[in-house]
Amino acid sequence: MASTGRGLPEDDNLQSMLVGAVMRKIKSRTWKKQRYFKLEDDCMTIWYKSKKAGNAHSTFSVSDVEAIREGHQSEVLLSIADEFPAERCFTMVFRGRRANLDLVAESAEEAESWIRGMRKLIENLENMGEREKLDQWIWDWFKKADKNNDGRMNFKEVQNLLKMMNVDMNEQHAHRLFTMADKSQSGTLEDDEFVLFYKMLTQREDVLRVFQRYSADGQKLSLSDLDHFLREEQLVGDNVQQYAKQLIELYEPSDRAKLLNAMTFDGFLMYLGSAEGSIFSPQRRGVYQDMSQPLCHYFISSSHNTYLMEDQLRGQSSVEGYIRALKRGCRCVEVDCWDGANGEPIVYHGHTFTSKILFKDVVSAVGKYAFKVSDYPVILSIENHCSVEQQRVMAQHLNHILGDKLLKSTLDGKAPIRLPSPEDLKGKILLKAKKIGGLEESFSGTEDSLTGEPSDEDEKSKQRLSKELSDCVVYCKSVRFNSFKHARIHSKVYEVASFTEYKARKHLREAGTEFVLHNSRQLTRVYPSGFRTDSSNFGPQEMWNAGCQIVALNFQTAGEGMDLNDGLFSQNGRCGYVLKPSFMREVEKTFDPEMPQKLDGYNPVISGQQLPKVNIKEDSIVDPLVRVEIHGVPTDQAKQETRYIDNNGFNPVWYDTLRFTIHTPDLAMVRFVVEDYDKTSKNDFVGQYTLPLTCMQQGYRHIYLLSKDGTSIPPSSLFVHIRITGLK
Repeated sequence: MASTGRGLPEDDNLQSMLVGAVMRKIKSRTWKKQRYFKLEDDCMTIWYKSKKAGNAHSTFSVSDVEAIREGHQSEVLLSIADEFPAERCFTMVFRGRRANLDLVAESAEEAESWIRGMRKLIENLENMGEREKLDQWIWDWFKKADKNNDGRMNFKEVQNLLKMMNVDMNEQHAHRLFTMADKSQSGTLEDDEFVLFYKMLTQREDVLRVFQRYSADGQKLSLSDLDHFLREEQLVGDNVQQYAKQLIELYEPSDRAKLLNAMTFDGFLMYLGSAEGSIFSPQRRGVYQDMSQPLCHYFISSSHNTYLMEDQLRGQSSVEGYIRALKRGCRCVEVDCWDGANGEPIVYHGHTFTSKILFKDVVSAVGKYAFKVSDYPVILSIENHCSVEQQRVMAQHLNHILGDKLLKSTLDGKAPIRLPSPEDLKGKILLKAKKIGGLEESFSGTEDSLTGEPSDEDEKSKQRLSKELSDCVVYCKSVRFNSFKHARIHSKVYEVASFTEYKARKHLREAGTEFVLHNSRQLTRVYPSGFRTDSSNFGPQEMWNAGCQIVALNFQTAGEGMDLNDGLFSQNGRCGYVLKPSFMREVEKTFDPEMPQKLDGYNPVISGQQLPKVNIKEDSIVDPLVRVEIHGVPTDQAKQETRYIDNNGFNPVWYDTLRFTIHTPDLAMVRFVVEDYDKTSKNDFVGQYTLPLTCMQQGYRHIYLLSKDGTSIPPSSLFVHIRITGLK
């Protein structure tokens, strides 16, 4: 067995990291403390401790690090830029919601070694195959169990390992496995013996049953056996034999089996654990939707109070909020602008104790990160509380920093009769804000005042606007909503109304069909109630049911709301735009989310079955259960649970069947949640995975679970069997 790091230490940068270095850990202008950092021999773990003798050390895994930023690329490092030069500074950006680690090396050369070395390790991890990842996981367990670091594992260490791995096994059975694996009869397990022990421990009886059902000789799947399995279970329809050959070539580890055009059990396991065997259809992973429809025909991944890292009363404001949201594929971010000192507009949650950041720093971050993960347009939703003078400064910053990325005029030089598409607007940043007059006046030349009031008859605000900032607003003019009837007669396609969750819910209940129709013509933004001072989220699904495009959530807050958002936007290349179903886009269609059976030509019954099996990595032994939730139109909302399994978080098997009837599959989201059952208090969350029903593959599939933060927790997974049947 080899660590993934094997072969890497020849690299000079990694050699330097293995020796270690004293660096300053920076938390603020006044908190700068020296720490000793070094890469451990596994080339997967960073170890660090205070220089003071006797202090405990800490570690983190390279797999926890998403990226390395060099120089002054964080607010903390920018604040000490006058003290430490950029070439000695770098930032480790962690996955999920964990705070960044800002460091200053003793020399530019040392910083360079750590920057290049960490990037090499991250790249190496990203290029790992499934088998290598599993090898790495086994190696990690071996290290954890080998308490005295002698490269061997005695039986006491094995018992500790079983507890760490969530396995409740009696001592006699554990000793039997240990003795069987101890081929050298030394009373300890070494590298290869530990692999054997691990394989015995993780024998997949559930997968073996499926394999043997389709294997003619019980040893392998011939090409014809695999062909039969793919047709019957995985519902592969076209070019099945060609596909079977391809799977053998990709996933079969035995060269001898490959020559026979066959798949062994190991190859079968590899296939089922791969992207091909995932519940999420590979065909839906890239951009597969028509991106040439008007903006209002898409759901748009949107963030509320993007600048906040925590709650709305005392939380920290940070440009990091914008960077994280944009890197998650968010395409609409919110900027609350207020007058600041020295004529510089600031961003914060007004009338609260949240900290303040400069508007120009927000614009710089958006300009830099807007198109890192998606080329499709970004909308800057501006809450403008500034004086006319500081609005002019805002306009200057937008023009100067964003340059050609900022959309300043309509694409064809005329007043629009329909909104442009995400494809038309690739690489562009749009401003959503109040505007003096409409686009029609801009082209007729009647608008020439330097400042003015919004001219809409339905605009009650008397705030003065600067012409310079107003001119930056093209396709997203913020207006006050009057009524659906008023909008149908008077509204322009480029006007955007915003609703609190309560207002949107009221419209949905009272006039669902009209709401859907309104959203087929123009954009609507829905945002959380101001009473959510803890930055919690509402359920976005009901707003998507009404066709609302910009459903703004607190990206900084983990939970069901963000799970659904991540799930919906995990398709279509994670580009932040998902095409709405046709019945929500066509003006002549009428769809009432409260009564979906009125949808023309739809036969409303679909059932799904799951037979879950889970591997969960936790310190204590859990009693796992799986809950499957359907989120969609009200008649489709449902939850069902398996029974819980006593004391087995490692390889519990349920063989429970759960059935659901779904009326509107195009709007349905499926959420798998694993919890640790507790009969005396609330169950503990273990992991979850959410995806659109339309992206699900049928048959035997693996579901790789995500943490509360939405980051992967390999190799924790569910193994399920899915069937979807349309009943006439």
